[in-house]
Amino acid sequence: MKRFIALSAAFILVFLCGCASEKQSVSFIAMDTVMTLTACGGRADAALKKAESEIHRLEELFSVTLPDSEISRLNANGSAELSADSAAVIEKAAEIYELTGGCFDITISPVVDAWGFYTDDYRVPSADELEKLAALTNGSLVTLSGNSALLGEGQRIDLGGIAKGYAADKAAEIMKSCGVGSGIIALGGNILLFGSRPGGGPWRTAIKSPDIPGEYIGTISATDTSIVTSGAYQRYFERDGVRWHHIFDPATARPAESDLASVTVVCPDSALADGLSTALFVMGCDKALDFWRLHSGMFQLVLYTSDGRLCITEGLKDCFSSKTDYEIIDIHGALR
Repeated sequence: MKRFIALSAAFILVFLCGCASEKQSVSFIAMDTVMTLTACGGRADAALKKAESEIHRLEELFSVTLPDSEISRLNANGSAELSADSAAVIEKAAEIYELTGGCFDITISPVVDAWGFYTDDYRVPSADELEKLAALTNGSLVTLSGNSALLGEGQRIDLGGIAKGYAADKAAEIMKSCGVGSGIIALGGNILLFGSRPGGGPWRTAIKSPDIPGEYIGTISATDTSIVTSGAYQRYFERDGVRWHHIFDPATARPAESDLASVTVVCPDSALADGLSTALFVMGCDKALDFWRLHSGMFQLVLYTSDGRLCITEGLKDCFSSKTDYEIIDIHGALR
């Protein structure tokens, strides 16, 4: 997992302008990524300790690689009585599954395993194996009654596409309950911003370029929202000159053949932003924009295509800036 941590750490950069001596931060590793929590004001020290503890607690519930986690037990037995948190994440995942027409699907776990992304022992499954894996991937077969979960025959789930978003939302609740007026929760590529930066004004967040290490495709000035990025460049392996990335199309059990290099979702609901960033990558640029036009009140987008086209949706026009030329997409389909 060390390679993944190195790749995913800080691929969104938050500029901590104005925090000065009021800022307190803590960094740690959880959910296979580097996480940094920053608090300004209030009982910052206590807030950071409680928020970090909460994230570790959620990891112990959700992880598919920890054998004693709730999700591991559910996967092993096909059914389980879950905690309120695990049930809430599965319920949220089901909502996103329905919303995206199955492009976000937590029953992808056997696919991730078959390609070797859990162990870094990478392989390309045969066509027959992929067909069987795709048949297993069907989120509609997962049922939840209260906190009791039941999987379809042979299914296993992986909450990795939504867990960090849920954890960010929970960490923010804890920090605010400790009187922290503003802060940043940076869980790898999941950024949650709340309150104004000390001195006033929004936080400024830079989105990493998928093409050039250390460069950024643009910045967003925002607060009280989440900014979540998914991209094919984050984790991948190569075989015979072909690059295979970690974002899978549930319909094919193969890495999504997307024309997008990265998808950034801006949304107040961090768990929703997390799931949508994966689903919209699977959809590809045109379908992702069509989806946004249907649901533009829920979220905004920054899309960077594999051929270097940069697009933002119109809700970001007053808070996005870039040295690169970009298109502003409106709900009527026009480009400006």
